[in-house]
Amino acid sequence: MGIPTVAVHSTADAEAMHVRLADESVCIGPPAARDSYLNIPALLSAATITGADAIHPGYGFLSENAGFAETVEAHGLTFIGPSPEHIRMMGDKIAAKRAMASLGVPLVPGSDGALPDLATAREVAAGIGYPVLIKAAAGGGGRGMKVAADPSELEDAWRLARAEARAAFGNDAVYIEAYLDRPRHIELQVLADAHGNVVHFGERDCSLQRRHQKLLEEAGSPALNPAARDALGETVTGALARLGYRNAGTLEFLYQDGRFAFIEMNTRLQVEHPVTEMVCGVDLVSEQIRIAAGQELGYRQSDIAFSGHAIECRINAEDPIGFTPTPGRVTTYHAPGGLGVRIDSALYAGCFVPPYYDSLVAKLIVHAPRRADAINRLRRALDEFAVHGIQTTVPLHQRIVDDPEFQAGDYTIHWLENFVAK
Repeated sequence: MGIPTVAVHSTADAEAMHVRLADESVCIGPPAARDSYLNIPALLSAATITGADAIHPGYGFLSENAGFAETVEAHGLTFIGPSPEHIRMMGDKIAAKRAMASLGVPLVPGSDGALPDLATAREVAAGIGYPVLIKAAAGGGGRGMKVAADPSELEDAWRLARAEARAAFGNDAVYIEAYLDRPRHIELQVLADAHGNVVHFGERDCSLQRRHQKLLEEAGSPALNPAARDALGETVTGALARLGYRNAGTLEFLYQDGRFAFIEMNTRLQVEHPVTEMVCGVDLVSEQIRIAAGQELGYRQSDIAFSGHAIECRINAEDPIGFTPTPGRVTTYHAPGGLGVRIDSALYAGCFVPPYYDSLVAKLIVHAPRRADAINRLRRALDEFAVHGIQTTVPLHQRIVDDPEFQAGDYTIHWLENFVAK
């Protein structure tokens, strides 16, 4: 887009690829995230001294922090994302569910709000029917979530979920939902401008998860047909238009027995956004910047075309069997290439993967006319991917793509947990 960019980094990331490639870079603190990437005064100072006029929050740290968005705007800078009001609304899962229900979006059966005590939890669970899932109201990433298979397990699940939520989010409010035994995790990518235009870019199937952390994503879903996609898209875009939402967002659903049930909305860019870009031919980050600058989308839903199939593998610096983090120095790095292969990564030979942050170090994305072709292309790309010096989850993805059930698209959110246990 021809826009000069400033990279911020901690001392641990001084040699990171994004720092080397940006027009300018500013060190904002020591390795601990609270002293650098979560340090709002340091971020604002970096923007001020470099003359930046906008901040893109990425998809971690402060990306869904309404207070940060408010502070950015209060200092005369543009926050490249939704309004603080909508970030705050969707950050509270109970408020998000109430908002979506009022706009006609289907929900998982559950409590109307936070549960004040265990007695209320028992009453609600009995009304829903077991098994039930207790979830943190301010949660994410699988933390503060516990399943109770029957009434005898409810008290322990209730106490554990609250304790985990309090430790992770500083908020022990929890609510209850029906526990679906074989759902798929389907999410819908949307963009909305400040002029009332809302479009969706189709669904992503994110069902391959371990401990509620996504490992592989597909666009589109093997479980959906165009009619189901269109129906969901029409419901979602209509709801967000009435809400007055702006910028990028992703609505996440559980899908079982032909029914969608809303679970949460992410008011930011998703890690898995490249698969959508591949099948739609759109640069979502570029669109975010255009929207934040006040521009109209310039196209309608009928202009969005879906082409082929895309799959993304999250390559983590982890032991592929035990999943323990494996920080260290990368001695050799060779990325696969060729038609329909994309790598989003900060790795290079000689770089150091620090132990302080998320273990994601690369995303391997492939695109092909048909899903079977994409799987073959993914297999070849994984075989070509060489990262030495640290362990990665490449071997796990090689096992997944060779599995007949994955090849048939026959999996749910519980499939991967069973697969890695084999």
